[in-house]
Amino acid sequence: MERIVYVNGEYVPEQEAKVSVFDRGFLFADGVYEVTAVLNGKLVDFDGHMRRLHRSLSELQMAMPCDEGELLAIHRAMIEKNALVEGMIYMQITRGAADRDFTFPASATPTLVMFTQTRSIIDSAQAKTGVRVVTVEDLRWGRRDIKTVQLLYPSMAKMIAQGKGADDAWLVQDGMVTEGTSNNTYIVTADGTIVTRDLSHDILPGITRAAVLRCARELQMKVEERAFSVEEALAAREAFSSSATGFVSPVVEIDGKALGDGQPGPVARRLRQVYIEESLKAAI
Repeated sequence: MERIVYVNGEYVPEQEAKVSVFDRGFLFADGVYEVTAVLNGKLVDFDGHMRRLHRSLSELQMAMPCDEGELLAIHRAMIEKNALVEGMIYMQITRGAADRDFTFPASATPTLVMFTQTRSIIDSAQAKTGVRVVTVEDLRWGRRDIKTVQLLYPSMAKMIAQGKGADDAWLVQDGMVTEGTSNNTYIVTADGTIVTRDLSHDILPGITRAAVLRCARELQMKVEERAFSVEEALAAREAFSSSATGFVSPVVEIDGKALGDGQPGPVARRLRQVYIEESLKAAI
């Protein structure tokens, strides 16, 4: 089955999809994106993704290409046209095409693109075996709270991790972990407290992060939102990450040191189970 993508009002086969070479997303990474998980053909945390999309666009003084109702309809059409049961929908909005200039164009029509990816999210191999990470210096720009398409350094960090035989990288600034290449990060201390970096310009306000913390508190788990060091992470009882496409992913090794018994820990396993259960019930 040929994949159908959405480009500026049209559903077309992916081989026919085109965007202007003058698009500012291509020339300046002047764009934002959201990735929404799909389970059983339904969207997970869609309202949360829309709230963050509004914030990202506002921070960049960029216009919405259409209203939320239309975006929801397009997402659902993409699921139907691609017979997507489990996976994700990637949505990207750029400022649009304009003659190349560092200043924002006075007027430009936003570019809206969406495509689907089929992936086994619930029955994830990494959720069973755990993820091995290495720490890498965080050299990204200072507004990581905006979900922009400026992803070159996270991509480079992930390649550094793979070159060291690991699965992913945790980014570090001044000795403190900020986040993963494409996820929020957590450790579980010796007394069972879940620690994750507090929200600021330093990290992305993850939609899955918010849901996972809500689940943890409903399960009466102790949560601290604060920065934690690499040393704390290496001494942690367990660790995990969260993202829209990984849900809760246990981390079993950091910089070559196994955490606990080197297997996915009970806190991560429980949170993953509850998050999936709640997502299946609430998906739209």
